[in-house]
Amino acid sequence: MKILILGAGQVGRTAARHLSREEANEVTVVDVNEDALRDLQDRLDVRTVAGNAAHPTVLEAAGAAEAEIIVALTSSDEVNVMACEVAFTLFRTPTKIARIRAAEYTSRPALFGSEGLAVDVFISPEQLVTEYVERLIQHPGTLQVLDFADGKVRLIGVRASGGLLVGQSLRELARHLPKVQVRVVAIYRDGRGLPPEGDTVIEDGDEVFFLAAREDIRRVMSELRHADEPARRILIAGGGNIGFRLAKRLEKHNQVKLIERDAGRARRASEQLESAIVLHGDAADEELLIEENIDSADVFAAVTNSEEANILSAMLAKRLGAHKVMALINKPSYTELVESSPIDIAISPQTITIGSLLAHVRRGDVVRVHAVKRGAAEALEAIVHGDERSSRVVGRMVADIPLPEGASIGAVVRGDEVIMAHHDTLVRADDHVILFLADRRHLEAVERLFLRSTR
Repeated sequence: MKILILGAGQVGRTAARHLSREEANEVTVVDVNEDALRDLQDRLDVRTVAGNAAHPTVLEAAGAAEAEIIVALTSSDEVNVMACEVAFTLFRTPTKIARIRAAEYTSRPALFGSEGLAVDVFISPEQLVTEYVERLIQHPGTLQVLDFADGKVRLIGVRASGGLLVGQSLRELARHLPKVQVRVVAIYRDGRGLPPEGDTVIEDGDEVFFLAAREDIRRVMSELRHADEPARRILIAGGGNIGFRLAKRLEKHNQVKLIERDAGRARRASEQLESAIVLHGDAADEELLIEENIDSADVFAAVTNSEEANILSAMLAKRLGAHKVMALINKPSYTELVESSPIDIAISPQTITIGSLLAHVRRGDVVRVHAVKRGAAEALEAIVHGDERSSRVVGRMVADIPLPEGASIGAVVRGDEVIMAHHDTLVRADDHVILFLADRRHLEAVERLFLRSTR
């Protein structure tokens, strides 16, 4: 598949890294920054073209006429939209995906689609990150909360600590929760993956990833760790796109305080928020945090544009007594360092955004993709089409489906029914199948399974 990526920023680089690793893809990256392109070409097997991504000559030189997908990920909404328009008008590019940040655009869906601008899919990283952080706050004690099948099923990552199942084997889970549908799909101990088999014993500190219906999540979590109190007092550092959106979504049900160092931005936020308290100041100011009772905060979320400021303020908030701290971090190297620090959760916009992007690039009716463990593993949702003659999975039991090593079917969603997959679970047409891949290199083999045969 020929894919054209416009923009070699953090999101563009992440997309190029993921897509170029797949053998079937030919990736070309366009950017005005020649140094960034040289660095990218040294690291990845991609072709690069220097120039303005919206200019027809640049798109033509990059191969837009042969490209099946254009993914516009520059820092400018207007450049992204214009590039899609040019690609469609001149080259009839089949699929056009654009990164759109401004709510002025994303709040008006009529702008896009068959009768609007030539953007088939728009992705808003700020909106995706906001929703992701909100889910983490709604489920205290979680490391990752990922939605599948329109929210009917969620993949939850949690650190085992003091729960009834700690020190016991996985087969005990069914005895502890006899009426709950749950499937443990991965266990990580000291950064190393363990096979989640019946005799696998969960130890204190393990990272456990499980699939469960939305309504059963809290009951399963209670088996893995001490019950966490619902988060009520939230302190947000940063009043930019993400911080403001997060405060707006949380203020109806939580006590929210927002700290913003820019006076003008703080004033605008205070005028638009209803019950949230907006403070003009520096979130890394120890006196300010103490004055605002940081020791009683259930969650401190640092989401400014500076990852260094986010790390420092989150570490300070944790030292001063905040119960749970999160920091928005762009650089992958920083994310790895933070994992051994007092910060509870490192939020990676690239990891969150790439999942939404890949769902529109992947084949075989893969409708949702989520990166797990910084992209080392993946969880995905595929729709089953065809019949027993045209499909390699329809009419087969899970045990008979030739999945590659490290891949497993965790759940099947059939209409409104959530079925945790066992060896004798039968897969039917139109089922939504939730899969976990411990090694994302086998992704192409999984995709082929869900492609309908043309024979």
